[in-house]
Amino acid sequence: MRMSVLAAAITLLYPLAIWFGHGRIEPRWLAGLLLVAALSRLPALKLNGVARWSVAGALVLVAAAIWSNMLLPLKLYPVLVSAALLAAFAYSLTTPMSAVERMARLRGEDFPAVAQAYMRKVTQVWCGFFVINGAIAFGTALWAPEAVWSLYTGVISYALMALLFGAEYLVRLRFKRLHNV
Repeated sequence: MRMSVLAAAITLLYPLAIWFGHGRIEPRWLAGLLLVAALSRLPALKLNGVARWSVAGALVLVAAAIWSNMLLPLKLYPVLVSAALLAAFAYSLTTPMSAVERMARLRGEDFPAVAQAYMRKVTQVWCGFFVINGAIAFGTALWAPEAVWSLYTGVISYALMALLFGAEYLVRLRFKRLHNV
């Protein structure tokens, strides 16, 4: 799923903006930020069904926040992002080329079967990450104070992603060395 720079920036800064806005700005007005996030994803709509469902889900959350003037629908956006990424990565496991392999092929490389199997396993690991990340984001949205939710969804989850990227990179180096790839 390709994201524009604006969509990526909004997604990264969204939890912090919700936390700063909480208690200062009514949730129905904060919903405008989520609307901008959804609209910034419009170029991705022509790419795949996951992008369309993600935007539709964000628009439902916007409508719920405006209608209820509650913060909860806005706090569910990171859950939606994890669910959309899970759907994209999991769906790719039903196709001949996994999401990780598809991204790796953007560099124009061709891979032997052993590398393709490895990339399929990495895609499965990312699916597990998105399940756990989405569950924690959901739990903090429902039961944790806004500061805890914001800390997890705006800092900790990204640190965990970076940690997973780094760990996978080290494993990949070892894999390449062992398999002469």
